[in-house]
Amino acid sequence: MDSTKSTGETALNIPESKSTKDKNTVAYTATTTATPYPQARWKRGVSIFDFILRICALVAALAATATMGTTDQTLPFFTQFFQFQASYDDLPTFTFFVVANAIVSGYLFLSLPFSIVGIVRPHAAGIKLLLLIFDTMMVAFATAAAAAAAAIVYLAHNGNSNTNWLAICQQFTDFCQRVSGAVVASFIAAVILIFLVLLSAVALRRR
Repeated sequence: MDSTKSTGETALNIPESKSTKDKNTVAYTATTTATPYPQARWKRGVSIFDFILRICALVAALAATATMGTTDQTLPFFTQFFQFQASYDDLPTFTFFVVANAIVSGYLFLSLPFSIVGIVRPHAAGIKLLLLIFDTMMVAFATAAAAAAAAIVYLAHNGNSNTNWLAICQQFTDFCQRVSGAVVASFIAAVILIFLVLLSAVALRRR
């Protein structure tokens, strides 16, 4: 009879239970599905901010259009046969200003439903790209109209002695105040549109 005994250890392979596999699968699924939510919330927040900015730009563009389009002043101290009158349509620059801001206003109004779709579907890149293209075009319209009108307003306030252009704002005070306010409102709309372009570009970049 052999007195030597084997003392080696035997490794037991215990199969992983089905419940453990299910738990690991659930944990992995929960981890993978929970990660996109912060990004979706961020994109929805950007879309909501985009909608608010569009409303502000729409108000500013409408104010610029309505103010300039209704600007008309007649000096009261002349007879009905001989009067000095100043109206926005006397100057082609102001007429262009009204048309351009009206186009911007119409576009901003039509873009609101697309902005709402961006809130509902924050990952829809096609809508953001479309708005980015048209927003850039409207920036050009609003900036060109505001800059051109600002040059005329400057001449109306200060004149130009080299060309014998008189400053008419000393007489037509109401006219100059209204056109100046319209130009300021148009510049505000242009700045908001620039922010909209940057916002859309950032949203598309982080897609």
